[in-house]
Amino acid sequence: MNLLHWRLLVAVADGGNISRAAARVGITQSGASQAIAQLEGMLGFQVFARERRHIGLTALGEQVIEHARAMLVRLDAIRVLADDSRGLSGGRIRLACFPSVMSTLLPGLLRDFQRRHPGIEVVALEGTDEEVEDWLAAGTVELGVVLNPAPGRATVLLGRDAWVAVLPTSHPLGRRASASGVSLAELATLPFILATGGCATNAQRLMQQAGLHLSDVRVTVRDWASACVLVREGIGVAVVPESTLPAELRGLRVMPLAPAIHREFGLVCSPAGTASRPVQALLAELARTGDLATPGHR
Repeated sequence: MNLLHWRLLVAVADGGNISRAAARVGITQSGASQAIAQLEGMLGFQVFARERRHIGLTALGEQVIEHARAMLVRLDAIRVLADDSRGLSGGRIRLACFPSVMSTLLPGLLRDFQRRHPGIEVVALEGTDEEVEDWLAAGTVELGVVLNPAPGRATVLLGRDAWVAVLPTSHPLGRRASASGVSLAELATLPFILATGGCATNAQRLMQQAGLHLSDVRVTVRDWASACVLVREGIGVAVVPESTLPAELRGLRVMPLAPAIHREFGLVCSPAGTASRPVQALLAELARTGDLATPGHR
């Protein structure tokens, strides 16, 4: 059993729920259930008492959790000591990001980093992609997640995902095979839900880059999820990043664009970030642990 599993036990004890505890420590629910079963098998007794709507602790389980909490507290103390020796404790990182990555990829990355470095404070600021660039240029933040970074720009790539068309299930274009996809030209003249996601690079920009024009924008929204709701209601079609699709696709037909179009996003340092030890520690952690991800449909 590793430290992640001990953190899982404490999270289950705190919340009385395996799925929420799994999300908190960054593993799947099935992985969490398996880890708990393995630990209980190794111990030879049950740590948790399963009830219909709640998971409680057995008498022995309470003692196990008490020891686990003490172990994790001491581990954090060791990490603070290590950060002190490197001049990292008491440091702060201001990180700016646009909404779609702020809500999907960043929480897990920052949670894991702060678990390993409890003495470093990370302050996350949400803004449009243009605001993020402005904050980096002005030195307001040490780090920023930028969209489609220019070639040659010093960037730590965080992810890459495809733009997809979202149609009502009854739409004629959705009847073709998914492999054939749908072109921007076919979408440009249809009733359209324009979602921006707080980014200048959205369906309208994609159309412009292809020499096309959205001729029938019915609604403009900031939130990707709102666009999918409106598509489900038959108001129009939309183009969104694949990573922002809702978990429930009932009533929606998702089609790849043909030809495919992708977006990339990565971490960029401001001059202040380049000179910051905590920032460089975060970038080193990402590189060492392989915590970089390409989000896909959840």
